[in-house]
Amino acid sequence: MDFKKINLKYNSPSVDEAIAILSIELECCKLEGVKALKVVHGYGSHGKGGAICFAVRNLCSRLKKQHKIKDFLIGSEWDLSNENCIKIITSLKDCYNDEDLNHSNPGITIIII
Repeated sequence: MDFKKINLKYNSPSVDEAIAILSIELECCKLEGVKALKVVHGYGSHGKGGAICFAVRNLCSRLKKQHKIKDFLIGSEWDLSNENCIKIITSLKDCYNDEDLNHSNPGITIIII
């Protein structure tokens, strides 16, 4: 499997807990050879989602600058009109049937490992 999903909304973790869970999951994905991770974090309509969304995207920015991940796409970029999305879909066939593809979901982030 080259595409995996994690739901950070499950059990309503704090921001620190969600980032710790994501960090562990990213390390596991690297060991398993997963190429992309879909992170479901919410976008703030029901509590902590906005803070977790912001923290996830900040973490992704840091990890990309440190060359620990290749790239990331926010939910609105997870669309076949986006050139980076098309590159990912072309190289990772497991992504193509994702239910959020082409739905501009602000509550997700796709991390390219």
